[in-house]
Amino acid sequence: MSGDTRKLARLALLAAAALVLGYVESLFPPLVPTVPGIKLGLANTVLLYAVYLLGPGSAWALMLVKVVLSAALYAGFGPMLFSLGGGVLSLAAMLVLRRLAGEKVSVVGVSVAGAACHNLGQMLVFAVLGDPRAALIYLPWLLIAAAVTGVLTGLAAKYVIAALSKGEAGR
Repeated sequence: MSGDTRKLARLALLAAAALVLGYVESLFPPLVPTVPGIKLGLANTVLLYAVYLLGPGSAWALMLVKVVLSAALYAGFGPMLFSLGGGVLSLAAMLVLRRLAGEKVSVVGVSVAGAACHNLGQMLVFAVLGDPRAALIYLPWLLIAAAVTGVLTGLAAKYVIAALSKGEAGR
């Protein structure tokens, strides 16, 4: 199998994993019923893998495929706008932090920054399309949740990246 074919197959597999994780997560009841929108962000583990092991181009492609296909398969157009706003800001922050801080910031730290920026991006979309005051009221709660969920998904991603990196080294 050529390198390009292997890379495309890996991206397709990662996109499928992100879609499945996102769908499974959509079946869970809200983590905090009084604050809509708080989720674990399980698919972020897949995106962190891409940030650390595949590079920016693959990470951007993966995020866009996940957002568009999630919208087409189960979320719809409205949620896609929020997911896209959060995804763009989150991925940009994770890539910049990874590039500028290198090993000084752990996968968990990058994950927390990504989670916070994802929620910030979603609230920016909400402020533009909806109610700016409500976005400001929700934002602190979402940022607190991002710290917790970012740590959890960051820890999961840390172990996934370590395990998959060992598998790659053996090839």
